[in-house]
Amino acid sequence: MYRVWNYVTNYSLLLIAGALIALVWANIDAGSYHHFVDFVIVDHFFIGHAHEEGGHITRTLTLHYLVNDVFMAFFFAIAAKEVWEAIILENGSLRGRKAMTPLIATAGGMFGPIAVYLGLAAVLGVYETVSRGWAIPTATDIAFSYLIGRLVFGAGHPAIRFLLLLAIADDAAGLIILAVFYPSGELAPEWLILSFGAAFVVFLLFNWLPRRLDRGNQLRPNSTWVRQKLAFWPYLVAGCLSWYGFQESGIHPALGLLPIVPTIPHADRAFGIFAEAEQYLTDLLNWIEHHLKHPVEIVLFFFGLLNAGVEFSAISEPTWLVLLGLIVGKPVGIFLFGWFAAYPMRLGLPQGMRSIDLVVIGFVAAIGFTVALFVASVAFPSGPVQDAAKMGALFSFGAALLSIIAGKLCRVEKVPA
Repeated sequence: MYRVWNYVTNYSLLLIAGALIALVWANIDAGSYHHFVDFVIVDHFFIGHAHEEGGHITRTLTLHYLVNDVFMAFFFAIAAKEVWEAIILENGSLRGRKAMTPLIATAGGMFGPIAVYLGLAAVLGVYETVSRGWAIPTATDIAFSYLIGRLVFGAGHPAIRFLLLLAIADDAAGLIILAVFYPSGELAPEWLILSFGAAFVVFLLFNWLPRRLDRGNQLRPNSTWVRQKLAFWPYLVAGCLSWYGFQESGIHPALGLLPIVPTIPHADRAFGIFAEAEQYLTDLLNWIEHHLKHPVEIVLFFFGLLNAGVEFSAISEPTWLVLLGLIVGKPVGIFLFGWFAAYPMRLGLPQGMRSIDLVVIGFVAAIGFTVALFVASVAFPSGPVQDAAKMGALFSFGAALLSIIAGKLCRVEKVPA
């Protein structure tokens, strides 16, 4: 439990603190809050929001852009690291038949919220205005969902592992959705050659080649030299090039480090995001993650501060669409798809887990928060619709209480570690 709580305090409590400060600030003095959010750090700079001025393109680097588009790339890189290890490594949690039911349930946990969001939007007559936000309620906040899941089920319940698999797969799908459906500008895919070219070169020269030269030599002198002398620097350079390629390609630059993550030397097997063994791994990928911990804490604080400042008067239809998409669409979708995978498809559920537990898992997974807030910020331009959608993402914390109630009603028996 300590490692779970440590993860939450590292990556989420500062985010919540920033969000609460933003809410209070925006409702006391909205003018000064928005002035802070749009504070210009450097004008006429080479990165930032482009605008026309006298027939020429200029760019302005704002505080909001610096956090959302530049520094949040480190947060998404950490998420990508967990997804990558779950897919590629021996005993990775998303490998093989054991992961099929959670993966199919994950699909339900995305299609359910989309159906509720778009269906209610059509019924309310606001479809044209809000349809672009369909992906907001598909998100799951992995840290808080996992913590609430342990409170509801107990650390030893098989539903906990199921929930974690679902949350990791949800993160992977969310990254794909952001890249494909929410470009940050006009698409220029030729720039991705720079991103994936940088990834290929850094992998070839600083990962594959040293290991190739060390074949048959247990001392691994070349790999050791690269690790000790060059460390993370080649990957940092490649990351900068990849980030710039994503920005110029029109894909959201916060995803710019994703091609670099798989190129970094990693452990031989996966232990899991909250496993105690993770803190003792010394491979370069885990070393980088450990050293990014404190910077990402600060980034998430400012992300909450710069994105959650919504006036309560902004609450409107998008708020309820996002919230109902999460607290209705998630449980229904996860239950239906999970049940179909377990029984008609005969993939089964983990031993000791009941069908009704899928409903409880659905409520736990309905805590969207971090990624939901981020998607809301890119789905809509600044204004009342974006603010209303963000409020729905913030209200998704109510799913924690609903999860506890659902656990009681479904007679979940806690299983200690």
